[in-house]
Amino acid sequence: MSANLLILTAPLAGALIAGLLGRIIGTRAAIGATIAGMVISAWLAIQVFMEVAVGDGQVIREEIFSWIVSGGFQVHFGILIDRITAIMLIVVSGISTLIHIYSIGYMAEDPDEPRFFSYLSLFTFAMLALVMADNFLQLFFGWEGVGLASYLLIGFWYRKESACNAAIKAFLVNRVGDFGFALGIFTIFMIFGTLDYDRVFEMAGKGTFPPTVDFLMFGPVDTLTLICLLLFVGAMGKSAQFLLHTWLPDAMEGPTPVSALIHAATMVTAGVFMVCRASPLFELSTTALGVVTVVGAVTAFFAASVGLVQNDIKKVIAYSTCSQLGYMFFAAGVSAYAASMFHLMTHAFFKALLFLSAGAVIHAMHHEQDMRRMGGLARKIPMTYAVMMIGTLALTGFPFLAGFYSKDAILESAFAAHTAVGTFAWLMGMMAAVLTTFYSFRLVFMTFHGKPADHHAYDHAHEAPWSMRGPLLLLAVGAVFAGMLGAPMIEAGWFASAVVLAPGHDALAHAHHVPLWVKWLPFAAFLVGLGMAWLMYVRLPTLPGIMAETFRRSHRFLANAWYFDRLYDWMFVNMAKKIGEGLWRTGDETIIDGYGVNGVAATCVRIAGWLRSVQSGYVYHYAFVMVIGVLVLVTVYT
Repeated sequence: MSANLLILTAPLAGALIAGLLGRIIGTRAAIGATIAGMVISAWLAIQVFMEVAVGDGQVIREEIFSWIVSGGFQVHFGILIDRITAIMLIVVSGISTLIHIYSIGYMAEDPDEPRFFSYLSLFTFAMLALVMADNFLQLFFGWEGVGLASYLLIGFWYRKESACNAAIKAFLVNRVGDFGFALGIFTIFMIFGTLDYDRVFEMAGKGTFPPTVDFLMFGPVDTLTLICLLLFVGAMGKSAQFLLHTWLPDAMEGPTPVSALIHAATMVTAGVFMVCRASPLFELSTTALGVVTVVGAVTAFFAASVGLVQNDIKKVIAYSTCSQLGYMFFAAGVSAYAASMFHLMTHAFFKALLFLSAGAVIHAMHHEQDMRRMGGLARKIPMTYAVMMIGTLALTGFPFLAGFYSKDAILESAFAAHTAVGTFAWLMGMMAAVLTTFYSFRLVFMTFHGKPADHHAYDHAHEAPWSMRGPLLLLAVGAVFAGMLGAPMIEAGWFASAVVLAPGHDALAHAHHVPLWVKWLPFAAFLVGLGMAWLMYVRLPTLPGIMAETFRRSHRFLANAWYFDRLYDWMFVNMAKKIGEGLWRTGDETIIDGYGVNGVAATCVRIAGWLRSVQSGYVYHYAFVMVIGVLVLVTVYT
């Protein structure tokens, strides 16, 4: 078995051992098997990263086996590792390994630890299969695999009704996006006759395909625009973009390590990765790029605005994730794919750090997640406070930390695009930057500063065990240095072997030459957001309540996440319930039971009753019937 294939299969082996043999070999052995598989995968991923990303950028291709052969439809299972893949391997395997180790302490009291670690490793295998794919069908295999693992992990505490509901919601919302994604892949095969990346991208670049295709009632539409928009619908679902975002906050019902692994660092970035991977197609459709830009920009602002008023510590970070994904998408929309992937990498470090730090806070507060019941914890858990502050500063773009490099590159690229959608994205991104700093430091001030709201929980608060603190320290190092070390990623030509740019799509190259005030404006946004958070939650802590009461409707609007859940309940959930109830009462009870099963039974009972009345048992009755019968026969035949 090749080392590249071992990156993929080592987590799968750990998942199978823990899942199938966990009760036989014991909890410690099961956990050890999954962590061993992750360490092997991460170590080999580092070697591949040094060879491909840091080295000469030589692309690695490897065909593993022939997968599907059906007439002209032939697909193999293979491996493609270029610089985009190498970055994703470090993010997925590296952070997943740290989260596995963190989970030893966090899940120590759970009786189902082997199952939990099996699900974690299964997810990692699916995500690695997604990023290492060399064709769209293998990409779809990993895409659906991470969806399955997400469902299992969100609903891990299946005895908890809210967790089960959240898992079902995530599964159903993602099915909407995945339906569009599948249609996009079907269309690719219909147009190009293959699903291999290289052949599809080559044919697209040469223009050897029909320029239009009939689509439903819309008639002829641009072929590549249709393909890219259908693929992007899948990305909207998987990466929780505006309109298909509603599953992400509810997914916080799962254990905190799940939130860090799936909903911050890896699975939700699958859509961003896919758009960057399919850049040879997106670059040929200005319409598709414009849609990606607008949706990403709206998502960045929308999620940041909702994060302002959340009180659940994990939901604040969840909406922050949704917002940052919006940044990544509008960067890809203005063809700044390198900046998008750069922010994906840095975000993975500081957002995983924030989620796991929140897990340490929840652990210290005996599973309390409401920030209104916290306060003053900086004195009780100083190390957790320090690493969470590092993650917060990195997220908000404090100079020389990870987010400072990557987020500023995105904003400058959007400004340098000099297009209507680029300018719109820059404005949305700047407003979201102010809001991001505000809600991030609101979380810090409410949790770690001020007076304790719950003295009993405060008195018993304590630092997490070293199995949890160790990964926090390593992620903090990444949150500090990932930006500096990854800065070459946004240099011209670094992604040349993996990303295709159309002529004139040079926003990232021109980002270095934007006016000085554009470069300094994100830092000004940081200061404004920090000042507002300090004023409202440190200097005048009664002010938030006064403002919430004064602007009651606006506060309620944001607290209800722009009422999308209620809207969808009214449009889809309640409508589906009414249709189901109608089918049940009319179709099942009235037609099937009433006229069918029960109706036939009732008719048989009535006939049997009549026949029973005829069969009286008296001889003279039978004689009378016979006489009547004879008279009838004589009358008929004479």
